[in-house]
Amino acid sequence: MAGAAGPRAAPGAAGGDGDDSLYPIAVLIDELRNEDVQLRLNSIKKLSTIALALGVERTRTELLPFLTDTIYDEDEVLLALAEQLGNFTGLVGGPDFAHCLLPPLESLATVEETVVRDKAVESLRQISQEHTPVALEAHFVPLVKRLASGDWFTSRTSACGLFSVCYPRASNAVKAEIRQHFRSLCSDDTPMVRRAAASKLGEFAKVLELDSVKTEIVPLFTNLASDEQDSVRLLAVEACVSIAQLLSQDDLEALVIPILRQAAEDKSWRVRYMVADKFSELQKAVGPKITLNDLIPAFQSLLKDCEAEVRAAAAHKVKELCENLPTEGREAIIVNQILPYIKELVSDTNQHVKSALASVIMGLSTILGKENTIEHLLPLFLAQLKDECPEVRLNIISNLDCVNEVIGIRQLSQSLLPAIVELAEDAKWRVRLAIIEYMPLLAGQLGVEFFDEKLNSLCMAWLVDHVYAIREAATNNLMKLVQKFGTEWAQNTIVPKVLVMANDPNYLHRMTTLFCINALSEACGQEITTKQMLPIVLKMAGDQVANVRFNVAKSLQKIGPILDTDALQGKVKPVLQKLGQDEDMDVKYFAQEAISVVAQRLRKLDVLVKDREEPRIPGADKNLFLIPRGPGEDTGKGPACQLHVNTRDTLAQLEIAELVHFLQSRE
Repeated sequence: MAGAAGPRAAPGAAGGDGDDSLYPIAVLIDELRNEDVQLRLNSIKKLSTIALALGVERTRTELLPFLTDTIYDEDEVLLALAEQLGNFTGLVGGPDFAHCLLPPLESLATVEETVVRDKAVESLRQISQEHTPVALEAHFVPLVKRLASGDWFTSRTSACGLFSVCYPRASNAVKAEIRQHFRSLCSDDTPMVRRAAASKLGEFAKVLELDSVKTEIVPLFTNLASDEQDSVRLLAVEACVSIAQLLSQDDLEALVIPILRQAAEDKSWRVRYMVADKFSELQKAVGPKITLNDLIPAFQSLLKDCEAEVRAAAAHKVKELCENLPTEGREAIIVNQILPYIKELVSDTNQHVKSALASVIMGLSTILGKENTIEHLLPLFLAQLKDECPEVRLNIISNLDCVNEVIGIRQLSQSLLPAIVELAEDAKWRVRLAIIEYMPLLAGQLGVEFFDEKLNSLCMAWLVDHVYAIREAATNNLMKLVQKFGTEWAQNTIVPKVLVMANDPNYLHRMTTLFCINALSEACGQEITTKQMLPIVLKMAGDQVANVRFNVAKSLQKIGPILDTDALQGKVKPVLQKLGQDEDMDVKYFAQEAISVVAQRLRKLDVLVKDREEPRIPGADKNLFLIPRGPGEDTGKGPACQLHVNTRDTLAQLEIAELVHFLQSRE
């Protein structure tokens, strides 16, 4: 490797005996020492191939020592090496020789780059599981001790992640040493080491005996939670969740809760933020009694915190907190102790706080029930629907279904519909889009009459919006409405209004007419499409704007499968042929595309008609028939009978029938 020609010779002599099969391996080994970083990286990623070629013994005696002596390389090469070595146990001879992988990984666990150290620790944790208890104490535990007592903080931070994997299988004497080393790291002079120890405190506590947790881990937790560095204190909060799960209620109240209350009022906002972020997990860990007595007051203070980030994190946890409260008396607790603080957040000065609250507040309706929702929550929803921040309004709109399930659509429409109508014309297009996406659900629950009275005009107005995404969503919305209300409603209410837009002076609105016809044709069926929509599409083929004309071709292609033979032959085909001669290249292209689809449709219909009407002479196969040619058809150029397929049986046979018919029509 570059800059590190180790004292050992690389195991590159693998191809020196003239065996051509080993030449690629020799190349890979040579690339390990190449000056090009990318070549070294490629070779490291193929390290398992090299090891397989060398065999387990040479891998242990040559390759691993070489790698160990040359760990002075680019970070990306070292990262790849640390990852590869984690899966190397089988390549060095199995679990009995897993300890051979420890030296290079130990070196990697001491490098300066954090991601390399973390990957080396991950591989070491993986390899530790493959050690026998004897080998663990003989090889792995000494490695942990060396790292824990290293001169550089890098090795000591890496050691913190290894205690929990070797402790459970160690003897009692060794366990005492491991705990002693961990205690030393928790009080290390270097903040980075204390931070690493705090991040692994909860994990280590889970593998310790309960007595050791009380006598050793809790004091460590107390010290770390009072550390001068806030980056250490906030990690202690995370460890609190794991420790709380291990202790009894009495021990929690005596040992942990005072520290947790202190963290909720910490002078550093980052520590308070961590408390808010982990609040649901803490609530589950400590149980309902302590939650009511201690956590709810702490949560109230977090909702009123002076830092917006803390208030936002706490607001995100409102719904989870309420869900996890004991069922008995839950509504009273929420109304009396949580809602007063939520009401203040609705008018918070920071938009991120209001947005965080809006994303979860609707979920409270299912917890509080209909009466409390109408009395306490609906005014808050209305205030947020009218909030100046578009993200707040968007979050409320997106979760309306939660409230609808509780209070019913009538109450919802009376209370919130005026605000929804106002938002349908909001200046922010994303807000309008959210309203459109909710409209089919709202319409289905309101019913046809109420929808036509209150919301129909809105849906039509969206079709001429200046933002394409809104017009597209409005088109899809119409299709969903027709599916809910039926074709008769569409024929009387929607289709006439859509077709009027074909005469709009704005070509974008005329194109929207075509998009609507594309979406509605399938939902409305053949009769409405042929009688009401097709004439308008054909008329628009003479539009002055090329974009409209080629969208006419695309629309005819789209609705072609719905139409019958007469409409296709007599109306659609002539128009497409005319568009196929258009001066605009795009129009010609899409017209030709549509012509091919229509021709295929006509052939299919023709075959189906013949299949129903013409006499059949059964052949050898029950699905194949020989159909006599009509008078004058037998010209001597082909057989007197033509092959025909019963198209009702399979799609594959239908395709054969189309091909036969098409070839004979060309003759």
